[in-house]
Amino acid sequence: MDETPTPRMLSWARNSTIYRLERKMMTEKQLFDAIARKAKQKFEGISDAQIKAVADFAVKFAYDQKALDDVAYAEISTRSAVRSGKSRKAISYKLASKGIESDTVAAALDATNDLFAAIIFARKRGFGPFRRGELDEKRKTKELSAFARNGFGFEIGRAIFDMSRQEAEEHLNSSSVF
Repeated sequence: MDETPTPRMLSWARNSTIYRLERKMMTEKQLFDAIARKAKQKFEGISDAQIKAVADFAVKFAYDQKALDDVAYAEISTRSAVRSGKSRKAISYKLASKGIESDTVAAALDATNDLFAAIIFARKRGFGPFRRGELDEKRKTKELSAFARNGFGFEIGRAIFDMSRQEAEEHLNSSSVF
């Protein structure tokens, strides 16, 4: 079986890469996996070596077009996640699962503020200073558990509980995501 991809396969890979990257930002791993998966479906009798070559070609093409940048992807995703109330731990896990290198993840997380993200999380869920009802033990346990499940430490959950609504709003207004 032939190890090199046909010109038709390479043309398809180029067009498929353009199509995918026009629609959403992807990591190198996401693009490689998507092209490999689709190539296997599209081309009957394609060998594993050809699949790898086609996916490698697509990734190289994307880099040549400056359409693939894992560092920018990590920074943009991190900013967005913090603004939506995600913890550093949750962001790190998500980026790692998308194939971002650990040093790139660490650099993107450097300037994040877990307290800021936790206040946003509390506001979205109606916890802590944003609570409407009375606090009883059951509710307190539920709220602290939600913070823990979402990757926030006990200290941050406690800090949110001790804030007044005005303090929380001031912190959100004075802090920036980065």
